[in-house]
Amino acid sequence: MLLLLIITMLTTNLEPQTPMYSRAGYDITPITEETKKPLLAILDEETIRITQNAGTERPFCGTLLDTKKEGFYACVVCGLPLFSSDHKFTSGTGWPSFFSPFADEHVETREDNRFDMKRIEILCARCDSHLGHEFDDGPKPTGKRYCLNSASLHFYEQGEDIPAQSKPIKTEIAYFAGGCFWGVEHWFQKGQGVINVESGYMQGETENPTYKDVCSGTSGHAETAKVTFDPSVISYETLLTAFFKMHNPTEVNRQGPDIGSQYRSGVWTTSDEQQKTATQFIKELSKSNLFSVPIATQIEPAEHFYIAEDKHQDYIENTGRACHVANPWKD
Repeated sequence: MLLLLIITMLTTNLEPQTPMYSRAGYDITPITEETKKPLLAILDEETIRITQNAGTERPFCGTLLDTKKEGFYACVVCGLPLFSSDHKFTSGTGWPSFFSPFADEHVETREDNRFDMKRIEILCARCDSHLGHEFDDGPKPTGKRYCLNSASLHFYEQGEDIPAQSKPIKTEIAYFAGGCFWGVEHWFQKGQGVINVESGYMQGETENPTYKDVCSGTSGHAETAKVTFDPSVISYETLLTAFFKMHNPTEVNRQGPDIGSQYRSGVWTTSDEQQKTATQFIKELSKSNLFSVPIATQIEPAEHFYIAEDKHQDYIENTGRACHVANPWKD
């Protein structure tokens, strides 16, 4: 039965669709108007005027202006964390001000030309509620000032009980090495239920290796993709299926044009369950005769993950370059 499932998955279109996640691990899938109705029903008229009709509260009147406690500020409508106390500063403008959002994907901006002024409006990415405006007169390191209405926010003090809508989702981590990590990272990011993918180095002998160290072949590390995923949306078996579609698992210490032990095929497991699943998956895959030579993929308990240099993160997205790693989500 498992063998039939593997063959079916490897030959089936796995093209993903929503939901949407931030790299901080929060569900930012836009909510519908129907879902929003009961959330608005418990709010007062002033809060609705500000959040749903782009209103502005009077300066120096907001209840959160002088809040200096540690915690985070969530959307008063849907509960998505929007700003952190770590990024708050006193601007003297009369409204709570921040130089950076809680996570970039949690807020959206759009041009606001009302009142014969050109401004940048800030909105909650999940429920589209109005928060305030963005200006370019903030402190370093961003130089931004996110000027917000207190009525648009709910403050949760550090240590306070947090409702489900303001918590990150429960995630799992998996590690895969399949040649150049640029392409492996790129294609795993397309998976429905995959929250974040980072490129790095694993299963080597030296601490804090650099890309140069790894490429020399002397550090023992393999270029590896760290995949953070929502197991309620995408299973570990589906990730394994995608992994074996995106690279050639029969090549030893190489992948396509890339040669060296750093390009070896490997699955680095984070639990006994992953170890058991990966071992059985490869066992059944070997029986399927999809490959004419033995599978060379190593299965080992995950050791320390060293994140690669910034220039290697989102490399294909940032450079537009292609990679020999195949798209696993299409036939």
